[in-house]
Amino acid sequence: MITVASGHEKHEKNENGGRAAVKPHTGGIPDLGRALVHALRNTGILVLYQDQDLRVLWAQNVPKAWAAGDVTGKTDSDFLPPAQAERMISAKQAVLDTGQPESLEITFPNDGGQRWFEVWIDLDKTPEADTNGIVTTAVDITEQKRREQTLRALLRELSHRSKNLLAIIQSIATQTGRYSGSIDTFLSRFRGRLQSLASSQDLVTSSNWRGADLRELVISQVARYSPDTKRAVVFEGINPYLNPNAALHIGLALHELAVNSVSYGALSQSGGFVTVAAEKIEGAENEPSLSLSWTETLGRPANKRGEKRFGSVALEHVVPTSLNGTASFSIDNDTLRYELVVPGDSFEID
Repeated sequence: MITVASGHEKHEKNENGGRAAVKPHTGGIPDLGRALVHALRNTGILVLYQDQDLRVLWAQNVPKAWAAGDVTGKTDSDFLPPAQAERMISAKQAVLDTGQPESLEITFPNDGGQRWFEVWIDLDKTPEADTNGIVTTAVDITEQKRREQTLRALLRELSHRSKNLLAIIQSIATQTGRYSGSIDTFLSRFRGRLQSLASSQDLVTSSNWRGADLRELVISQVARYSPDTKRAVVFEGINPYLNPNAALHIGLALHELAVNSVSYGALSQSGGFVTVAAEKIEGAENEPSLSLSWTETLGRPANKRGEKRFGSVALEHVVPTSLNGTASFSIDNDTLRYELVVPGDSFEID
């Protein structure tokens, strides 16, 4: 315990419950006390020493958020905003009444944000257990609070994205089961689609959830079936950055197109290739949109349009609906063309 001499009279309760003056300590701050005071100046820790009437006898490291000038001789209500002063005074009165320490957090407006302080309030007693005054210690915890707020925001975002991902998986499982004739067929197709989703998710995660580069997304999906992507894919037009939701769904569409191409189309032929083109167009209500097309020459007779499979359902309905866009899928003689148009909130161009 550090004993502080102030020049002010300290008080103790008299027999009638009032506060009577007692002789102040003399001799100033001991050498140890002086050393600790000097050390405090380098810590940024606020310390207030107040008498039993809550008048400041001594202060160190008072931040501007608390007071603009000297607080000596003042009470909390003289230099703190009303709401903070009320909380501080209430806590200090409780310490005086019970002798038990109190702690609380208080905030101050600061340049459009908040500054947070963690505060501890203790009694200072003499060796005879008489009350000298109140010691208030406070530490700025603004950065800690901001980190906590950022972490909470990230956890909320992670929860939201996880729910979206689970909804996509559920939809894939349901639709795959609907268009699979056997358990083995279902498992084979479902595993392929999950791996496609995982590949797209890896790109999204590596970008800190910003999304995925379209060209990189195309290459990652086609490379799973055709290792020579430099030959297998001709990329034309712009290279937008897709948001996470667009990356996952467009990745699923690219997977279905790649699987179909390896089975029946250009990628099933020696020297075959597909052309992926992207351009910014004017969409509904003159809003910017992205037009993404996949064109290839088929190597085998195409599946009859009347035979619906999950691949075509995903391309024509699931993906465009999930992105609030439109899609068209056509086979003209031996040329397959798929075009997906998505609104501007699904992508950005650097």
